[in-house]
Amino acid sequence: MTTDRPTFPTRRAAAKRNRDKILDAARAAFAEPGVEVSMAEIARRAGVGMATLYRNFPGRRELLEALYAGEVDALCEAARADDGQPPGEALLAWLHRLFAFLPGKRLIVAELLELSVDDSPVVDGSRARALAAARPLLTAAQDAAEIRADLTLEQIFDLVAAIAKISSDPRYLEPMLRTMLDGLRTPAAAQLD
Repeated sequence: MTTDRPTFPTRRAAAKRNRDKILDAARAAFAEPGVEVSMAEIARRAGVGMATLYRNFPGRRELLEALYAGEVDALCEAARADDGQPPGEALLAWLHRLFAFLPGKRLIVAELLELSVDDSPVVDGSRARALAAARPLLTAAQDAAEIRADLTLEQIFDLVAAIAKISSDPRYLEPMLRTMLDGLRTPAAAQLD
């Protein structure tokens, strides 16, 4: 016997959808330069009530930690993706992604550190996680003699971060990043381009 009653998504699916909407709205809001974002504004943008927002994220710190951790997860996952590229190109593609990641997270990190009584474990562990995820990319690229062997991943990471910290238009920064990345290539790999 079948019923003509409509089926409704489970509460768990609806709760996950609401959480995702909140994180999407927060991600977009915090990406806007110079905008002060309140929890009420995030709830409005997500199309959820304040109770739903606070049920998912009891405070601003928890929201920022979840947002930042999700972004770091995506960065780490990108390092593990095998797109069939040569090792040097895979590393350079990941470094481009790191470069795009860094500027938008500066405000989130600053606020997280301000809201945390002690150092934020989410922020403190993110660099180590990103380095651990990218280390196989560098090793493969150096083993293939496509990337210089005299630099560590930490040094390369710091070079990308230094360029990303410059407050300017991406069109200004992109040639700087490209020059730095070109400098990572071995002479033999650079001649292949």
